[in-house]
Amino acid sequence: MAKLTYKIVEHDGGWAYKVGSTFSETFPTHQDALRAAEIASAEQQVAGATDGIQYEDADGKWHDELADGRDRPQTEVSD
Repeated sequence: MAKLTYKIVEHDGGWAYKVGSTFSETFPTHQDALRAAEIASAEQQVAGATDGIQYEDADGKWHDELADGRDRPQTEVSD
């Protein structure tokens, strides 16, 4: 199972959280960014509905799969 880390960082004249190479919006304070990361982290772990999905791979081939709504990553916030 994947593990996502929400890291609090200075960004664009304020503060943001970063997951991998992706930044959140910029917040005016460290505390605001931390709270937003905690909320996003908690929401990421909520199970959804199992549903069919379709996607196209890099070679242009389409795939049909059943996405298990219970398959959620582990998350943590790193301050």
